[in-house]
Amino acid sequence: MSVLSLVRLLLVAGAVGAFAPGAAAQPAAQRSTATLADFSRSLQDLSQRVSPSVVQIFVTGYAPPDEEDRSATGEPLVERSSGSGVVVDPDGYIVTNAHVVENATRLEVELPATAGREAASILARRGRLVGAQIVAVDHETDTAVIKVDARGLPALPFGDSDELRPGQIVLAFGSPLGLQTSVTMGVVSAVARQLAPEDPMIYIQTDAPINPGNSGGALVDTGGRLVGINTLIYSQGGGNEGIGFAAPSNIVKNVFGQIRKTGRVRRGEIGVYSQTITPLLAEALGIETDAGVILSDVAADGPAARAGLRPGDLVRALDGKRMENGRQFRINLYTSGVGDTVSIEVQRGDQQFSARVAVAERDDDTGRLSDLIAQQSTVRRLGILALDLNPRVAALLPQVRRKTGAVVATVSSAAPFSQQGRLEPGDVIYALNGKPVDTVATLNSIADALDPGKPSVLLVERQGTLIYLAFRMEGK
Repeated sequence: MSVLSLVRLLLVAGAVGAFAPGAAAQPAAQRSTATLADFSRSLQDLSQRVSPSVVQIFVTGYAPPDEEDRSATGEPLVERSSGSGVVVDPDGYIVTNAHVVENATRLEVELPATAGREAASILARRGRLVGAQIVAVDHETDTAVIKVDARGLPALPFGDSDELRPGQIVLAFGSPLGLQTSVTMGVVSAVARQLAPEDPMIYIQTDAPINPGNSGGALVDTGGRLVGINTLIYSQGGGNEGIGFAAPSNIVKNVFGQIRKTGRVRRGEIGVYSQTITPLLAEALGIETDAGVILSDVAADGPAARAGLRPGDLVRALDGKRMENGRQFRINLYTSGVGDTVSIEVQRGDQQFSARVAVAERDDDTGRLSDLIAQQSTVRRLGILALDLNPRVAALLPQVRRKTGAVVATVSSAAPFSQQGRLEPGDVIYALNGKPVDTVATLNSIADALDPGKPSVLLVERQGTLIYLAFRMEGK
C-alpha cells in the first residue's frame, strides 16, 4: 500500500470513528492506531529505499572575498563545504546543484555502505569516500552533473514533476548542515513558482524542512520517485522557515540527459514572443476570448514562421496541453530539446489548425562554442580551451568591441580563480598582464611565461562589459 493511500485511509478511519452512528470508541481508536502505525512503517520503508541513492558531497574550493570588506586583500580563500547529490545512473552519474560544486578544486563523494545483512546498531555505517569529477555545469537551472568511478550504484528513478499538485506529500533527503542521511516530510506548497519575472526556470515550492547542506538533495513523492532537486530556501534568519524550492525533475532530467549524451546543454527556441491575453487586451483587439496566449511577434526567418505561424495568432494548446497564459507557454517550450518538434494548436480568426514546429538552438547559447572543437586550442596554464575571435565565432556571441582576441570555449577546474570568479564560456580575452592578445597562440605564449606565485590580470569582455580578472598564478 502506498504512503498516499495510507494517508487517505487514516483520514477515513478517523472520520468513521468520530461520526459513525453507534460506533464503539475503543475499536475506532484501535483502528486509527493501526492505520497510523502502517503509515509510519510505510515512511520508514520509503526512507530506507531512497536514502542509499542520496550522497553527501565534500567540496574543497574557493570563496571569493567580500568586495565591501576594505580589509580584504583580494586573495580568494580556500574553504571546505558540503552539499548533497542524487545518484541518477548506476554507472556513477550524480546530479547536484551547480552552486554546490562550481568553485571546486577538489570533489569527494561518500557512497552508501555496501549492502549486506542488517546491522544491529542504530548507528548508520559510513560509506567509502571516492573522488569525483565535474562532467558539466548548467548555471541557468543551477544544475551540475558529476561522476565517480563506480558501477552498480543505486540510482533513483525520475518522477513526472508535471503531475505534482499543491498539498501532495513529499519527502526531502540530504545532509543539512553536514548531518548525513537526513529525511524530512512536508507537502507541495506550490508548483511552477518563478523567482524572477519572465524567468523560464521554475521551482517546486515545499514546506518540507530543508537547510544549508540540503542543496542538491532529493525531493521525492510517496512512490519514491525523484520529483525535484532541493535548491534554495527563503529565510530571514538563515534557517528553515517552511519555504523551500526544488528544481522540477522534468527539467533536471532534460539537463542530465543532454549532458550525459553530449557533455553540455543546448536550449531551444521557435522564434516567437508570446503574451497573455488579458480582458483589456482582448477588448482592444476584438478577440472573443479573454484568456489564453497570443503571439505578438514571430521572427521572419525562425522555425515558427517556416511552420506558417504569424503575429496575432492565438495559441490554444502546446503538445496537447491547453495554454492559459504566456508564462505557461514559455515554460513548456523551455523543456523542449533542440531538434524536437512541438505541436501547436492555433486559432487565426475563424480558422483553427495545428502546426508542427521544429525547435532550433537559442541564439545566445554560448555552449555552441564547444561545437567548434576542431578549432580549439588548449591554454594549459589557464585551464581553458579557447578559439581565435573571427567573424564565425563572433556571430555566436553578443556584439563584441574588438575584432581580435581569444574566446573562452570551455573552462576546467584548473582555471585560476579571481575575486570575480573564474573565466566563463563566451568570455573574450583581450590582454594578459597588459600584453595584447589577438590569437590563442599569443595567449599561450604570454601565459607560458608567467612566474608562479606572482599576481596576474586578464582584461576580458563579458556580455558586452570589460572587466579585470586578477589572480595569482600557480606552479607550472
